[in-house]
Amino acid sequence: MEIPVYLFSGFMDSGKSSLIRETLIEGDFSQQGKTLLILCEDGEIEFDEAELSEVNTVMEMIEEEKDFTSAKLKELQLACQPEQVFIEYNGTWQMSDFMEMDLPQGWVLVQSLATVDATTFEMYLNNMRAMIMDQLFAADVVIINRCEENTPKGKFRRAIKAVNRKAQIAYERSDGTIDENDMEELPYDLNQEIIDISDMDYGIWYMDALDDPRKYEGKKVRFLALVYHPEKMKKGVFVPGRFAMTCCVDDITFVGFKCKCDKTTEVVHKSWITITAEMRTEFAMEYKGKGPVLYALDIQPAEKPEDELIYFS
Repeated sequence: MEIPVYLFSGFMDSGKSSLIRETLIEGDFSQQGKTLLILCEDGEIEFDEAELSEVNTVMEMIEEEKDFTSAKLKELQLACQPEQVFIEYNGTWQMSDFMEMDLPQGWVLVQSLATVDATTFEMYLNNMRAMIMDQLFAADVVIINRCEENTPKGKFRRAIKAVNRKAQIAYERSDGTIDENDMEELPYDLNQEIIDISDMDYGIWYMDALDDPRKYEGKKVRFLALVYHPEKMKKGVFVPGRFAMTCCVDDITFVGFKCKCDKTTEVVHKSWITITAEMRTEFAMEYKGKGPVLYALDIQPAEKPEDELIYFS
């Protein structure tokens, strides 16, 4: 029998406990059968054991990271015999340790949810980006709560998507209602004959084009790029792109779009160019589906920029 596991991650006071309470106690999850609730830290709200009992839930604490082991989880499985498991993960523990853990037989991670406090997220991004992004990189859903009118939702969204492309992102206002307006004004004019993408705007353009490639269908763009010739890519195709810092200095990756060009042999690998290209939406194996494909219109040699990295913030 499969036992669904729901993982809740995020920094302390980001709203994990509140989300669990809303889901388990105020929602209808208790109808799924006996629940094992594993808490790995003291949350912003305390769970009442009598209240948990009413929804057929047993609570267990694992406060030390060294105690959060496969053996301990198997012990809890035998003792509690749950039909579903909720885990409130500690915001300072390595998420990769859990993702690589050998779970008890039958346990299946069906959903990973992460919470973010909008009022502190920018500070964490500036001062401890790697630690906070570690809590988000594997989440299926990221809930950014306590949003206000001035919350930089676009900046937060790009930071998260840079390390977790598959994540669905929801914005929750301070009153608990969902803010469905996550549109961001782009820093460039889509109606220009040629859209000039600056180094500062490259990350915004890259993420926006990935999320909504049809918006750029037939648009002409111009940007500074580093040439990359992947070994397995067909003749007449290369990738103009940039190295981007997605999380920290130890997490730098090359980001760019597939580009079709008749003169790829004249475009030297790892050379700097200013490229003007038309964007189209096409199926590409590299994207495992449809995505932005560039058609080179003009390529000019260029000087290496002072800062070779681009950023998603």
